[in-house]
Amino acid sequence: MLLQRFSTAATLGCGTRSGAILALRLARRGLTQISSLNVTRAPTTLSKTATLNLRAAALAMTLPGLSTHARLYSSKSYPPHTVIDMPALSPTMTAGNVGAWQKEVGDEIVPGDVLVEIETDKAQMDFECQEEGYLAKILCDSGSKDVAVGHPIAILVENKADADKFADFQPESAGEGAAKAAEPESPKEEASKPEPKKEESKPEPTKQEKQTESQRDTAPASGNGSGRIFASPLAKTIAREKNLNLADVQGTGPHGRIVKADVEKFISEGGAAKKSAAPTKATPAPAAAPVPSAGTAYTDIPTSNMRRVIASRLVESKQQLPHYYVTVEVNMDKINKLRTALNEAGKGEYKLSVNDFIIKASALTLLKVPEVNSSWQKDFIRQYHNADISVATATPSGLITPIIRSAEAKGLAGISNTMKELAARARENGLKPEEYQGGSFTISNLGMFGVDSFTAIINPPQSCILAVGATTEKVVPDASAPGGFKVAAVMKVTLSADHRVVDGAVSAQWLKAWKELMENPLKLLL
Repeated sequence: MLLQRFSTAATLGCGTRSGAILALRLARRGLTQISSLNVTRAPTTLSKTATLNLRAAALAMTLPGLSTHARLYSSKSYPPHTVIDMPALSPTMTAGNVGAWQKEVGDEIVPGDVLVEIETDKAQMDFECQEEGYLAKILCDSGSKDVAVGHPIAILVENKADADKFADFQPESAGEGAAKAAEPESPKEEASKPEPKKEESKPEPTKQEKQTESQRDTAPASGNGSGRIFASPLAKTIAREKNLNLADVQGTGPHGRIVKADVEKFISEGGAAKKSAAPTKATPAPAAAPVPSAGTAYTDIPTSNMRRVIASRLVESKQQLPHYYVTVEVNMDKINKLRTALNEAGKGEYKLSVNDFIIKASALTLLKVPEVNSSWQKDFIRQYHNADISVATATPSGLITPIIRSAEAKGLAGISNTMKELAARARENGLKPEEYQGGSFTISNLGMFGVDSFTAIINPPQSCILAVGATTEKVVPDASAPGGFKVAAVMKVTLSADHRVVDGAVSAQWLKAWKELMENPLKLLL
């Protein structure tokens, strides 16, 4: 019967993704025949556990490359259920913040439903569940911070009646939900196996043995051995907020892991006051402030996910990429006149900025000098056929780079309107991953802040970034002017380049071509 169901699904799906999904549904529902006219259900002796394992096996065999954030479990203690983990919604995401849940316990979930809002290192996004069932338990409430990727956030069940059975279900982290659900008694049994041998001669050593074993299991939490502290993300968050040293907390979780209940017990027993009055000699906690020198005043500001990612990527860029810098000055008189004329003719349909001209000129120049439109890929250099321009945009939570895709094919008005719309959503954390991930070239403009010139750090894996300064009046040579000089609007730009990809002569060639377009802006309209 099992083979018949899989044969039907394989025949219909032909080994494709749709076939895999069909196989899962057939196995789950016990269907044996399917046609354009009817669907029949045959009796099956498969248990729910076997069915869940069958679904997982089908998924692994048919779609070996598919990444899933759901894990299937079943045990004597709990009905068959699916654990939903914190997903990785961007390549650099290691943890996320839980926003508003869009479903409540008991609600039915179908693939494609928005389950919860997740704040990543770059934006706030809707997490669409790809499983079906009923929401039985929310493990991370709205507002939970720094939940590690892979940490359980919710439980789904197939039968709505089973939801109440998970009221006390509380896995601590990725992987531990399985241990807790599948074998809840195994840790106790393993710990008790060696004890009878000790009890034959003397009962008291059993307690000592348990205490010794507990101390050995929790040694990492007290700072012994490698000094690493094993604790759940929620326990770490509470400890950080309460200014606690986790080395003082006794863990009762698997292998001595510190869980939420341990921290709360530590606080209720006066551990917080004890800790602040007498700091231990364990690993010093950053929040435990020593006595500052006289007159010192400061505020410790927690870092956001975005700020940590920015710090990590820019340090990596500065340490690993051989930066060099090339600077030119551009006469902006013609662009300023053309911009004014076009805005007047637009009658409110668009409002061009200097940055729109810079984006368009950069895109066209990238196609003329494609060596700059490239990225380092270790074993090869990847050269892009389109100019996807990343534009550095400041937001309340940090820097983000929304992308103008194929900017070479867009007009100035299209670039202007697209950039305004992307920037507005970026400031509200509303960008989708594809709107800020990727890009082949970056522009960073600080001219509006009155910065004359600066050098920017390359955004890897890109090979170049253009730093744009303010436009200022300057005396420049002009043979047609009386005295051979005139006052002109001049803008200074600096190109930062990765010497592994772009040689100095190529950078100079790119800037020369870019300057030619900027000083003759009618070419940007062709």
